[in-house]
Amino acid sequence: MITHDVTNIRVRYYDTDQMGIVYYGNYARFYEIGRVETLRHLGLTYKEVEEGGVSMPVYDLNSRFIRPAKYDDLLTIRVTIPQMPKTRLMFDYEIFNQDGQMLNAGQTTLVFVRTDTGRPCVAPSELIEATKPFFER
Repeated sequence: MITHDVTNIRVRYYDTDQMGIVYYGNYARFYEIGRVETLRHLGLTYKEVEEGGVSMPVYDLNSRFIRPAKYDDLLTIRVTIPQMPKTRLMFDYEIFNQDGQMLNAGQTTLVFVRTDTGRPCVAPSELIEATKPFFER
């Protein structure tokens, strides 16, 4: 299992509704920030994966709202990759405010697709190699 914290994500005014609460649709963007930075932490970037001929569209997204995130909160996005990537890559998320209160929990599943054919494929070897040490125990 891989866990990485992405810290210091400030809730901006444009993230919120008229009540100063983060609009629910913005959690998908927070999830993306978390997974991009987690891959970067593993030594990979989305850009490199895509340049290698593989795209990673979101197949499934689930989100549970526990407490509202508010304007000017400082968020931490805890990202967990619970299983070795094969044809899919799952990410679990927990979002906390600056007081350590959990605000949101979610999950996305991404699939690997060859950009030249649009057909599903297995995870790129670079991703498998980067994640393998975390699952070999």
